[in-house]
Amino acid sequence: MNSPETNGLEANDLETNELETTSPENVRRVACVGAGVIGGGWVAHFLARGYDVTAWDPAPDAGQKLRRLVDAAWPTLTSLGLAEGASTDRLTVTDTLEQAVANAEFVQESAPEKLDLKRDLLARLDAATPPGVVIASSTSGYPMTDMQTAAADPSRLVVGHPFNPPYLIPLVEVVGGERTDATAVAWASRFYEAAGKSVITMDNEVPGFIANRLQEALWREALHMVASGEATVRDIDLSITEGPGLRWAVMGPMLTFALAGGEGGMAHMLDHFGPSLKSPWTRLEAPELDKELYDAVVSGCDEAADGRSLADLVAERDRGVVDVLRATGRLGREEDSR
Repeated sequence: MNSPETNGLEANDLETNELETTSPENVRRVACVGAGVIGGGWVAHFLARGYDVTAWDPAPDAGQKLRRLVDAAWPTLTSLGLAEGASTDRLTVTDTLEQAVANAEFVQESAPEKLDLKRDLLARLDAATPPGVVIASSTSGYPMTDMQTAAADPSRLVVGHPFNPPYLIPLVEVVGGERTDATAVAWASRFYEAAGKSVITMDNEVPGFIANRLQEALWREALHMVASGEATVRDIDLSITEGPGLRWAVMGPMLTFALAGGEGGMAHMLDHFGPSLKSPWTRLEAPELDKELYDAVVSGCDEAADGRSLADLVAERDRGVVDVLRATGRLGREEDSR
């Protein structure tokens, strides 16, 4: 990420430019480009927080699908508490990308994970979005350095990586690329916080960011266990939901392991369990995703669903996450000043 000096500007110049842009706390109009599961989740979140939202997606039936997604999420968001003035009527689905971002004060891009597509789309967004407006990508793995190469003004492009569903899971990981101005990253972090998110502002680009790298390690080991017949899909899911997942909902794996050290804390834990790091407890190389493993994972999930539809599972997941957030005092839905 560039410092002010590397861009040939003094710090005061950047501060002036930042002040010419709407402050993060005063944003009222958000554009969401890409309206699939993630983009639609962002739309639902921003509407629930009281923003005016314009959305665009090239799919011919995108508008209908988006409104169905928002309608499905709205009861959950209502139960959490809507911001003053929040309404699904504040959503406008536009015919073109240019219409979506014409008056935007912040842009959230959520296109499919294809690098060439991301590069082209971010360049188009940069050309169409008013100067000074921060543009964030929902990418789940690409570094912004690799995505901002075609943009005329890459300094305002940042990663704002959410978690599914964005209207419910608080975390957003924010990081810039090599040609991103530090002020754009700081602005985006402040905006997400104002929009009710929990933010990790990363100092350095890491492929997959933080949470996805941790999820990926667990996912790879789960695939190995299914592939080798060591555990079923149901076994794996229960091992987390009825085991460490309950602790992780309260504190992360590091503090959880520190508690395993008793009064000696993490130091005692490392002394006691450190040798097990040499044990064959994990295989981080991904297994070959052949047809047998593919079918086993898909059929295992079908069995685990036990006749419940996708809508049923989404509603069940959302209720569970809300219950956990409430039970752990992390709801974070203070009355919005808007």
